Amino acid sequence: MAQRAAKNKKENQYFAMKLAGLKSVDNAHDDSVWAVTWVPATANRPPLLLTGSLDETVRLWRSDDLVLERTNTGHCLGVASVAAHPLGSIAASSSLDSFVRVFDVDSNATVATLEAPPSEVWQMRFDPKGAFLAVAGGGSASVKIWDTTTWELFVTLSIPRPEGSKPTDKSGSKKFVLSVAWSPDGKRLACGSMDGTISVFDVLRAKFLHHLEGHFMPVRSLVYSPYDPRLLFSASDDGNVHMYDAEGKALIGTMSGHSSWVLCVDVSPDGGAIATGSSDRTVRLWDLNMRASVQTMGNHTDQVWGVAFRPPGGTDVRNGRLASVSDDKSISLYDYS
Repeated sequence: MAQRAAKNKKENQYFAMKLAGLKSVDNAHDDSVWAVTWVPATANRPPLLLTGSLDETVRLWRSDDLVLERTNTGHCLGVASVAAHPLGSIAASSSLDSFVRVFDVDSNATVATLEAPPSEVWQMRFDPKGAFLAVAGGGSASVKIWDTTTWELFVTLSIPRPEGSKPTDKSGSKKFVLSVAWSPDGKRLACGSMDGTISVFDVLRAKFLHHLEGHFMPVRSLVYSPYDPRLLFSASDDGNVHMYDAEGKALIGTMSGHSSWVLCVDVSPDGGAIATGSSDRTVRLWDLNMRASVQTMGNHTDQVWGVAFRPPGGTDVRNGRLASVSDDKSISLYDYS
């Protein structure tokens, strides 16, 4: 009985998770905002929100009230992705100009400039320990992994041709890579491609393991559960969110609800919910016990390109936070509990 009561209490807590709009900043950038992430707190400051835009800038915002702290420049084309080191000291921005800029969060000093021409660079992620930075290589059909100690290229992971395709099949030989995600133990890297496939690698052995199938349109965003190194979530232009057992190569479930492309996905710090953004202009909260959408937020007036849950930590952090960014140039901040 006690176990059942505890289970019911836990489920009720998940059901009770709700988003409440806190603040929206219109014209947060001068053009579409394509990228968002949280910079973890350090001993000297609380967490910050980091955004990147087609206006070629990166901006840092105060965590609870979205007051602009600083605007960083340095790219000559739009910013496609931003990433923050788990220690909160450095961050990175990738641009359609084929460069990645790594910078000190507090001083804005450039730490490293990583070149990836002739291919553009898309989504980036630091691994959970901060030892590596993985960068999706777009038309190069590869992911480049950089050592964050030396900023030397550690390895290039090439996406293999699908089984059954002919060597002369040009469309099958190239996979435009859009998205990357690290498993919570840092051993695996998942990569989402334009053709809908997801490739999983053993990073230290630089070994391709297998493809995950089920989507038939671009996979623009991926995220692993923070507690289960096997559980992977994917967002696709086919309008669906998938849950995979990334080790067992099994599609566990499909969640549908958006009326158009699903452009981004993130998982809550407790692993109990995910948030998605879509070209249908909405943000959705999904309960993973029910595997269903439990709330829809309509704060934006255009495509939602990024959603990000704030990680735990920091002395003045009050409640949970979720941020979303959009083609409408705005940022929205939500409370969840």
